[in-house]
Amino acid sequence: MNSDMEERKTDMGEKKLRTREEADWKDTWAVEDLYRDDGEWEKDAGRLENRIGELAVYRGRLGESAEVLLAMQRTGDELNMLAEKVYVYANQRLHENTDNGTYQRLADRAQNLLVKLSEAGAYIEPELLALPDGQIRAFLEENTELQVYRQYFENMIRQKEHVLGREQEELLAAVSEISEGPKDIFTMFNNADIRFPEITGEDGKPVEVTHGRFLTFLQSRDRRVRRDAFHALYGVYGTYRNTLAAMYRANVRQEAFHAKVRRYHSDLEAALDRSHIPVSVYDNLIQAVHEFLPQMHRYVELRRKLLHVDELHMYDLYVPMVKDSGQPIPFEQAKEMVLEGLRPMGEEYLGLLREGFSSRWIDVYENQGKKSGAYSWGAYGTHPYVLLNYQENLNHVFTLAHEMGHALHSWYSDAHQPYIYAGYKIFVAEVASTCNEALLIRHLIETTKEPGQKAYLVNYFLEQFRTTLFRQTMFAEFEKITHGLQEQGETLTADRLCEIYYGLNREYFGKDICIDREIGLEWARIPHFYTPFYVYQYSTGFSAAVALSKKILEEGEPAVEAYKRFLKGGSSRYPLDLLRMAGVDMEQKKPVEDALNVFTQYLDEMERLAGNDEI
Repeated sequence: MNSDMEERKTDMGEKKLRTREEADWKDTWAVEDLYRDDGEWEKDAGRLENRIGELAVYRGRLGESAEVLLAMQRTGDELNMLAEKVYVYANQRLHENTDNGTYQRLADRAQNLLVKLSEAGAYIEPELLALPDGQIRAFLEENTELQVYRQYFENMIRQKEHVLGREQEELLAAVSEISEGPKDIFTMFNNADIRFPEITGEDGKPVEVTHGRFLTFLQSRDRRVRRDAFHALYGVYGTYRNTLAAMYRANVRQEAFHAKVRRYHSDLEAALDRSHIPVSVYDNLIQAVHEFLPQMHRYVELRRKLLHVDELHMYDLYVPMVKDSGQPIPFEQAKEMVLEGLRPMGEEYLGLLREGFSSRWIDVYENQGKKSGAYSWGAYGTHPYVLLNYQENLNHVFTLAHEMGHALHSWYSDAHQPYIYAGYKIFVAEVASTCNEALLIRHLIETTKEPGQKAYLVNYFLEQFRTTLFRQTMFAEFEKITHGLQEQGETLTADRLCEIYYGLNREYFGKDICIDREIGLEWARIPHFYTPFYVYQYSTGFSAAVALSKKILEEGEPAVEAYKRFLKGGSSRYPLDLLRMAGVDMEQKKPVEDALNVFTQYLDEMERLAGNDEI
């Protein structure tokens, strides 16, 4: 462990993380690029609070003229930009040390200001949609300065047929909190109330199973630990299976209700229409993955052989098939690895990466109270920021590449789009980050000479496919089946849900693995199921990213330039149109098929390494 990761020890000999005050300045993010100090933040927070009332001036007047509409939009943009900056600063300072009372108060104040701003502008969309047909388009033709908002208005008008009358919309708004009930109940149950038993850990000592530890247990080289953790966790979910089925069923029903009253054919159509995605994209994903399930079955059989077990079980799917070299990777080396892996992106992109590395966009190491995990964030008008909790291993090198993918997507979007289009939709949000990972892993695989390390890297890449493309598509198929059955009038009992989920696992993983009965309960612990038809975007985003990385490697500069046009697009076009600019058409099965062909290519490589006894 290098000096940057050095830990202090207490008098009792226990290791203790450094405090925020002890963090090395060069390893912290330049939050002063947002505000030089809290006093400067206070001035803007006060200015925002005083200006929120400006939106009320336009209430009831949006149909008066193009000039009034333009003035309202510009005022809204100014206030939202200011609110974003105020909110991001307060929360990033809080994330440096979540125990800091000063920044707890600042973050709470920023949240309250956001709520007030949202309430002040709540009239805008209903009022615009209530205008006579054609009036907004007439304003657009009349005033050239209003043209910048065309996509925003067109998207609003597109969904007008699904907007109800004023009284009905007010009623739906009033019951929206009730509609969140199933999700809220599940969240409270799953995060606060559920408890799992202890198992015996690798060291022979008792250790409690928790959500956070479960994956670590499944990655244990000790099969007994994997098995015990698996049975312990699902044994508890089995105890509450009927209650959990009632929660899931209630959430499906409320989603179906809202879709029906808004005149959609299904809740799947309603969910996808928010980003103007046709249902055929969802169906094509499932069909394409089904065509490649024999390759997943090959992978499962290879995993069984490399783990040297007579029968593979569901709890054997997460342990690496081969061991990592275990060599520490200091952060300076990680940056060089990322730069080298992303060399195909060209000098402009690499220059921005270097700027991010040298200009303190990144908060690198863990300290007491720091927010866990990793993310990319920022406010329009300043550079993006990346929070890491870097550990010296390969997974964290990929986390660096991933989050810098998000950061540069935001940089390009902010630099080339007005505020209203700078943010990008969830459907494309994971493309840039995953494309970076795909380029890096392929570079490492191709340049690594040692067979064991090469096999570890190939295993890592194959697991990305299994857990993101195959598994998330299986989740998406489960949602489609169960929501469809609800719409047909079938009651979704615990037995029925387990039967469907168990059958999907059998279909996806094949005959060379024991589909343990407990896996039929996995639906009961997936939080994303309470945001219906969300998870498919992980699969489509991963597919698009792998397909784009393949184009970049094979076609060079023309593909890079097309890809950068996508990065610059923000939300100025619909997600599918943005991806077409980059060279992939997600309305077709081909991008998913291209990605799955890469999976097959590296599966062949893994079999070759295993067959030659090189690992």
